[in-house]
Amino acid sequence: MKTASNKHDELGKCFAQHLSAMTSDISPKQIDRLWQYIVTRYGEPQRAYHTLNHIEQLLVQFESIKHHLSEPHIIALALYYHDVIYDPTRSDNELQSADFATAALSPYLSPEQCQQIHALIMMTANHQIDTLIDSDKYNDAAYLLDMDLSILGVPWSGYEQYAKAIRQEYKHIADNNYSDGRTAVLQGLLAHPKLYLTDHYYEQLETQARDNIKHELTLLAAL
Repeated sequence: MKTASNKHDELGKCFAQHLSAMTSDISPKQIDRLWQYIVTRYGEPQRAYHTLNHIEQLLVQFESIKHHLSEPHIIALALYYHDVIYDPTRSDNELQSADFATAALSPYLSPEQCQQIHALIMMTANHQIDTLIDSDKYNDAAYLLDMDLSILGVPWSGYEQYAKAIRQEYKHIADNNYSDGRTAVLQGLLAHPKLYLTDHYYEQLETQARDNIKHELTLLAAL
């Protein structure tokens, strides 16, 4: 059985591989420093769901769909950084994470690459894609967003753990206020014609995800 430390080491090696593939102008020591910043952020005490375990789950999925991507290294780095700043009391976490990623990576990547990563992270705020981007970038962004929402489509036992972890992150909010806010978020998701933008995820997860959300809404209404 892998320990948390071993899993973190594997995630760190994967991070190094993706970053090294995009630039030769970076040393192992510099990569390790960037990685340690990420580990520190995702290990903060206010997190219960938005931890390195979340990133690990996304990277496992990434390995199975990366052949669909035109710029897999960009998508991988966006995954690593998309929740690097997470404060449940704030509403600008995606912007903060995108800015953090840009600041961290700009000494090593091109302005265009940093801009892409920034834009991808910003899309995770409302899970909508900028329709002006070209078809290859649209496809890549769709896979990123679907991976981020894939937790919604797991079997109920896994979804229930996710919902409890989210509640723990918002433990500073009273039950009735949390119920109202979470209900609004979930109803907003159900209002989307499709939760998943790619055929791959839509076919696998859409039905289960909608059933899970409806089940959670029922539980929230009973609070």
